[in-house]
Amino acid sequence: MKDEKYRASGFLEAAGLELEEVSGRRVRGHIELGERHHTPWGVVHGGVYTTAVESAASVGASAAVEEDGMFAVGVHNATDFLRPMREGRVEVVAEPILQGRTQQLWQVVITRSEDGKEVARGQLRLHNVPLDGEKI
Repeated sequence: MKDEKYRASGFLEAAGLELEEVSGRRVRGHIELGERHHTPWGVVHGGVYTTAVESAASVGASAAVEEDGMFAVGVHNATDFLRPMREGRVEVVAEPILQGRTQQLWQVVITRSEDGKEVARGQLRLHNVPLDGEKI
């Protein structure tokens, strides 16, 4: 994504999540999965999907409250792993279920690019906190 504000941290770069669309109502990106994402058994590690859920939802939720001088931090991540993968591109789409004054709930769906089948899905509950450094 061209907007430097949402440039990936070193952690996200290692996970491989590339964001293509970011707003307070939707985040879309992809990951090119391969050997570097594998468990010792040769399939993609579930932590890659959990990271994608946490990251995509956090970016979207933070974009949603940015004009209010806030950002959002994840407080609960529930990610289900639906089918194993070894390699290939997956699409990551995050959308809000609920956007409240103090909390948000986002759903993230991760699908295989080749056939659109779901690989993982998750929900992230987030807390909106002030950007100005007050206690989190």
